[in-house]
Amino acid sequence: MKPLLIIIILAIVTLFSCNHEKYPDSLSPEQALKAFTIDDNFEIQVFAAEPFVKDPVSMAFDENGIAYVVEMPDYPYPPEPGKEAGRIVVLLDKNHDNKIDTSIVFADKLSEATSILPWNGGLIVTAAPNILFLKDTTGDFKADIKQVLFSGFFKGNSEAQITSLRFGVDNWVYAANYGQDSKVRPDEKNTDSATWLSLSGGDFRFRLDKNTFEAVAGSAQFGQSFDDWNHRFLTENSHHLRQAVIPWKYLHRNPYIPPTDAVSDITDHGQKVFQVSKSPYWRIVRTRNRNADFKAKGLDRVEYEREMFTGASGGIFYGGDLFPSEYYGNYFVTEVACNLVHRDIMKEPDSSVLFIASRSKKEENKEFLTSTDMWFRPTNIIYGPDGALYLTDMYRQHIETPFAISEELKKDMNYDNGKDKGRIYRIVPKNKSTGNEKAAINNNMKISDWVQLLSHPNQFWAMEAHKKLMLLHDKSAVPLLVNLFETGSNGRARLHALYLLDGLNAITAPIIQKAISDKNPGIREAGIQLGENVKACQQLILERINDSSKAVMLQAVLSAGNFGNENLYPGFKKVLLNNGNDKWIRLAILTSNAGSSIPFFKSLLNDSAFFSGQSNGYLFAKEFASVIARRNKVSEVSELLKLLSAINTPGKQTLQMNILGGLKNGIEDLENPQKPENSVILELDKIAGSSNEEVKKLVKELKEVYK
Repeated sequence: MKPLLIIIILAIVTLFSCNHEKYPDSLSPEQALKAFTIDDNFEIQVFAAEPFVKDPVSMAFDENGIAYVVEMPDYPYPPEPGKEAGRIVVLLDKNHDNKIDTSIVFADKLSEATSILPWNGGLIVTAAPNILFLKDTTGDFKADIKQVLFSGFFKGNSEAQITSLRFGVDNWVYAANYGQDSKVRPDEKNTDSATWLSLSGGDFRFRLDKNTFEAVAGSAQFGQSFDDWNHRFLTENSHHLRQAVIPWKYLHRNPYIPPTDAVSDITDHGQKVFQVSKSPYWRIVRTRNRNADFKAKGLDRVEYEREMFTGASGGIFYGGDLFPSEYYGNYFVTEVACNLVHRDIMKEPDSSVLFIASRSKKEENKEFLTSTDMWFRPTNIIYGPDGALYLTDMYRQHIETPFAISEELKKDMNYDNGKDKGRIYRIVPKNKSTGNEKAAINNNMKISDWVQLLSHPNQFWAMEAHKKLMLLHDKSAVPLLVNLFETGSNGRARLHALYLLDGLNAITAPIIQKAISDKNPGIREAGIQLGENVKACQQLILERINDSSKAVMLQAVLSAGNFGNENLYPGFKKVLLNNGNDKWIRLAILTSNAGSSIPFFKSLLNDSAFFSGQSNGYLFAKEFASVIARRNKVSEVSELLKLLSAINTPGKQTLQMNILGGLKNGIEDLENPQKPENSVILELDKIAGSSNEEVKKLVKELKEVYK
């Protein structure tokens, strides 16, 4: 053999060996199973694998228990027009052994489809810039109807596009938009921008039965889920579990509220995970280089190479009936970068409007599921008609977006590795591998049967019944739903009945009044939302402002804000006295016209208990003053300062400092603040003349801001 040829062969072998050492090879499905460690109560099974499924990013079961899977082989690069490879496949288990043996392409040539929702015999599909409806009308599992429902969504980075379709018990379909700037319209050919919805900063929801759509608070990136009472929770890369607290419509009814995030992290254990897989070579090098750069620049900043949430994606509240009861209501979230599935136990404390997400005692130093296989990429997780958890695994050597990795490191990375692979796993309790999915529905079901199904212990079937009754829109269901709501013992089923009555346009003021006064806080909360524009319900809503449940209290404050009159002052004052330490309660009051008015604040000043000692009233005063400043009416600022200079209480100077600080913050947010009248300057001088040095300094700073 010639020396040159030997050198070339040795070079190729060396290059392959180095790359193999940096990035391990893939495992077969059988080998991958052995790489898992899972909660002792469960086992993990292969439900589907290549060649039946490739690059799965999400899946869903329809009302017949048939699985549909979204495949995204184009990731991470945008496909060229006309060369889109995205697909939705139907997976069938023809021999009923809980393992897929047949795959049919339902739809292909899709551009970056990411999620699906079974609907009216077809599928709603997110595929930026559109949300589509696809349906098979011939029974061959191939879509022959394709309709654009909405268009105009952000089409850039595939990790930030419209995704994560979820149907809520409130009859809305929700989608994660990651706060992207989108101009949404129901007709893709619509050129009248005046009719478009600007979606910047929020997520999206719509109702096809009412032909309506709107922004929704929050900015979920990959995952979102609802608990049994329609509380919404979001997943976003480094934030594995966040709660949407104040809905968009309330937060935006007062345009002078300072910019605020409508969601909150609720984990009590931070973002640390217990990873068992090795860190990829590129991440080790990049982290080392970045930390060296931070140190050289004197920055107090550290990047972590591993064991921290950086790729949280799908999240789901477990509402099935197959797992042991202690797992019901747990939140499961997938982590594609750390190759694991994390579990949180959800608690709703009496002292806060926020849930608390905690690790279980058995997982204080480990995860629900981990893998040593670096190719394991759990993109999404759902529970199915049998109550089992189903886990989609894209199974890629590299999952991170290449845009965040240097060209030098990318030389050794092949983003095509794994495009011919994909797995779906099924997680079940040991010795209990089958559920009761086959008995849930049949072709002869009557309206009464669908209503009865709302009480099914597996929320999969309850939600399917809810969707079916909405789509049938059969008014013969109304008396059955009324009876279920009024006499039923299952709280979740009663909530379904309440919202279905609303969806069928059959809800009445007496029904809503009963809901507002219900013993179940979840139903009280829903009743308040449904009754906020019903005059006959206003008094009952006012009575709920001081409800024992903080979630109900928050909703009552928000809904009462629609009433807009001075009758709200006593209730708002009482809730602030008792709960002024809760920033969400304070914010809820400020979203209303009444709660952000000078007369309301004057009523607070007349109560000596509100501004004394370490009262939380000072926090509200500062936030209130900021809203007044942002409203940019000199007359209101002048009136507030007159009130401030006239007070003579032990907490006078503390109150002055908070209000002056709030005014300063609010005015600094304005592009063109109104010039102050002489009365404003006079009141500021009067305040400075009778106060301490700190107050005088704030007065001086406020005058400077006005200039």
